[in-house]
Amino acid sequence: QVQLAESGPELVEPAQTLSLTCTVSGGDITANYYFWSWIRQAPGKGLEWMGAISYRGLTTYSPSLKRRTAISRDTTKNQFTLQLNSVTPQDTAVYYCVRGDNWYAFGSWGQGTQVSVSS
Repeated sequence: QVQLAESGPELVEPAQTLSLTCTVSGGDITANYYFWSWIRQAPGKGLEWMGAISYRGLTTYSPSLKRRTAISRDTTKNQFTLQLNSVTPQDTAVYYCVRGDNWYAFGSWGQGTQVSVSS
């Protein structure tokens, strides 16, 4: 059974870069045909899909976040990462890493990690 675990800072200052890592166990991030997403939920709001990386290493991003977002992976560690640049308090949210069987499917979720943007 695949397990996903998010890690990273709980607090980030405005204008800085938020970096989160998802460590995957019980499944290979290069295995056909899985897609690995980052999703967030701001206080009082719904889920927002941010972007994903495929089993081949291809990436796609939400148009609204594309200019600030980068998703990459380290296959030797079975991890994938999120970088969100130029953060503002509106980026305060719980961030989840998720596995799905296509770009927009979300079957297995990490527990989520709370990130606050504040000075």
